[in-house]
Amino acid sequence: MTISRRNLVKGGMAAVAAVSMPLGVRAQATQSAARTVRVATSNVTIFDPYSTTNIGTFNHALAIYDTLFALDSTFTPQPQMVRKWDVSDDKKTYTFELRDGLGWHDGTPLTAADCVASIHRWLQISSGQLVQERAKEVSKRDDKTFTIALKEPLGLLIDQLGNSSGPVFIMRERDADRPPTEPVTTHIGSGPFKFNQALFKPGASLAYDRNEKYVPRQEPPNGLAGGKVVNIDRAIWEIIDNPQTAVAALQAGEVDFYEGPPAELFQLIESDPNLVLENLHQSGDDYVVRMNCLQLPFNSEKARQAILHLIDQEAFLNVMTPNPKLRHTVTSLFGNDTPYTNDANTGWFKKGGDPEKARQLFKEAGYAGEKVVILQPTTWAPVSNASQLLAAALRKIGINAELAPSDWAGLVARRNKQGSIEDGGWSMFITNSSDVSFGRPSTSSWLFLNGEKGWYGWPKNDEYEALRAKWADLDTLEERRTLARKMQQIYWDSVGQVFLGQVISPAARRKALTGLIGVPAFMVMWNMRKV
Repeated sequence: MTISRRNLVKGGMAAVAAVSMPLGVRAQATQSAARTVRVATSNVTIFDPYSTTNIGTFNHALAIYDTLFALDSTFTPQPQMVRKWDVSDDKKTYTFELRDGLGWHDGTPLTAADCVASIHRWLQISSGQLVQERAKEVSKRDDKTFTIALKEPLGLLIDQLGNSSGPVFIMRERDADRPPTEPVTTHIGSGPFKFNQALFKPGASLAYDRNEKYVPRQEPPNGLAGGKVVNIDRAIWEIIDNPQTAVAALQAGEVDFYEGPPAELFQLIESDPNLVLENLHQSGDDYVVRMNCLQLPFNSEKARQAILHLIDQEAFLNVMTPNPKLRHTVTSLFGNDTPYTNDANTGWFKKGGDPEKARQLFKEAGYAGEKVVILQPTTWAPVSNASQLLAAALRKIGINAELAPSDWAGLVARRNKQGSIEDGGWSMFITNSSDVSFGRPSTSSWLFLNGEKGWYGWPKNDEYEALRAKWADLDTLEERRTLARKMQQIYWDSVGQVFLGQVISPAARRKALTGLIGVPAFMVMWNMRKV
């Protein structure tokens, strides 16, 4: 995207065309532009939320699909597609009835059969694993009713179905009837926006039109829950990887919203009277280093412990955001601000890190000069900077660290590989998730240590997993807090990932764009209005 060229078009050919337009047509075009929102964002190459955990993919899914339940602003699951539900006396059979007004973008009716197929697909990914272990049968009763029968009670079932880390996005039966390893390539959903295939320009832009047949719930919007009322006609996602270019486009009025401006551009944004910085993700994001635990050197617990001691969180936070008010260190596995945040087994944390301890642990791990490849997303400035700092810190203690630069889409593709460096694999990469997501041991794959069934890096610890399995059956907050301490004690010895810190990242918008809903980690387009 070249700003100067787009400005030339706006000031040249577009101006000539406007002069030659009949007055009525010109007014209609102006009204259409006023109801079109343009968003500066990163590229999306995978559109199936069951095949990746990429945030861009989830934002796409939230636009075109709908969910059975959704979390409100207090992280309580609320019915979304479901009109009502009940549970049998023995707590083993849940019956769900769909609400009226549901239908696919292609005009075909949405039925319980679609829900059953989508749930079966969801059960195959990490977010559905707990329900998969307890599920006896998921079946259609009639076109509007389906049931989930369990082998044993699961009081967290509704929480599981609605969790934002991996909700049950409802797809057409024909699309859901495939394993998650086979991504869906169609874009037919039942949600508040329709994907505009004709305007889709791979690598350049994506377009979403208001689904005029969508029937929102009557409740006011609340987090991801409530009524999804669409007040715009079209949203266009402009793929702009360069932050300076994105902010320039925002200033020029060529885009209306930029979800993730880097901190070094905050002052520029705040100095523009037409722009606003708005913190839509109050909990902030926790940044972590994931390590490939299947390959050298991080198949050794000692090597992973070395990274825990090596990291100087303040140094990493400084390269990700220079504003000290927007950053915090993280020592608890359960994040900074969840009900389960605790200080068990956090003696490893040391201001400035402990590189000599890290060097010693690598030696104890038997490190013999193996190449350590760090995936570096050059299109994500804070993480790109942090990746360079990580490589430098490793080299200082004698580790053969090498950066593998690519765009984020390239990183997402490579991190799937479990094999060795020689076979195109990887050793480390940095990513993030909302702080609140670290408070959900049953659903958040960040907290899993279940090996190759888990998330990228595939750490494994059976003792920890035995404790995590008890979570779903605990009744009180105090019981879960006690269990959380025991889990954290084991986790920081096993080290499934290492925190770099917590960053609060406000979004940038033009003042004419209002009504944005704050949701941790995600961008939603319903309720927004352009004036």
